[in-house]
Amino acid sequence: MLSDRGEKVRVLDLDPVDLGAEVEVLRGSILDPDRVAEAMKGVDRVYHLAANPNLWSARRSAFRETNTEGTQVVLDAALRAEVERFVYTSTESILRGLASHEGDGPSDERVRATLADMPGPYCRSKFLAERLAGNAAKAGLPVVIVNPTLPVGPGDRLLTPPSRMLLGYLRGRFPAYLDSAFNMIDVRDVALGHILAAEHGRVGERYILGGENLHLSEVLSLLADLTGRPMPRWRIPYWLAYAAALAEEALSRGVTGRPPIAPLTGVRLARAPMTFDNTKAMRELGLKPRPVRASLRDAIAWFEAMGHLPVATRTPAPRRRPAWTQIRAGE
Repeated sequence: MLSDRGEKVRVLDLDPVDLGAEVEVLRGSILDPDRVAEAMKGVDRVYHLAANPNLWSARRSAFRETNTEGTQVVLDAALRAEVERFVYTSTESILRGLASHEGDGPSDERVRATLADMPGPYCRSKFLAERLAGNAAKAGLPVVIVNPTLPVGPGDRLLTPPSRMLLGYLRGRFPAYLDSAFNMIDVRDVALGHILAAEHGRVGERYILGGENLHLSEVLSLLADLTGRPMPRWRIPYWLAYAAALAEEALSRGVTGRPPIAPLTGVRLARAPMTFDNTKAMRELGLKPRPVRASLRDAIAWFEAMGHLPVATRTPAPRRRPAWTQIRAGE
């Protein structure tokens, strides 16, 4: 998106990704101060998105190393390079936690949680990283913090947790569901939100980059409508999902070494409604998220193009709407 806007872009990534001839790609880790300093040379704006986004790891320290210590390395390099703006990518999951919000209404940027509220090592690492970003802003680095909600849409080559959740239902791997509430936003709107934060965000402030608040049952209904595939109708209680997650994590750590299908951190996050108010980002940044239905449609098309879905789940041809519906839509 930056490249399309005519910006000169340099990317530091662990993998030698191909982003086109006009984008400079440096291979390296944010845990390497020298490499980070090299990547920062001549840079006006820094977008720090590098993180371990998974909710489970065989090494619990992996979250701290990448998400917290890595963020400190990047902040230090940016301060020395005297960049004009630094956008730090946090997460919505640290804004609800276990006891950080009273009531079931949507949370906004004013929520103040504590480390004890965080339900797992991923959330703790991101909580501490956001604190580091806030401290850097107080020390003089022009930091703006963004907290994206669950991003969906095309292009998720690493298959992050939201994509794996969608694929699990589309492949028929999940026979039942825990009807949690959460907020979804198109990944392209998240990208634009970062750019808008760099251009219009206030230093030291956080902005929730969110779209629609939905129940999982509503998302499953949308998936069924978009694909023609039946979605699970069995709803399981929280206690059963929690017990299953405990057992599966024990199996993962002690036997298989493979990530659990439903990480315990994710189940604990689902206990309270993960709904959010995006008014601040819309008002101050000009963010205008597209409908989640369109994002899911594009995500499914991308999954199909990448071979992530079997033939049976392929999207059917869209049905023509009745004339009266078209007229009403036009009105």
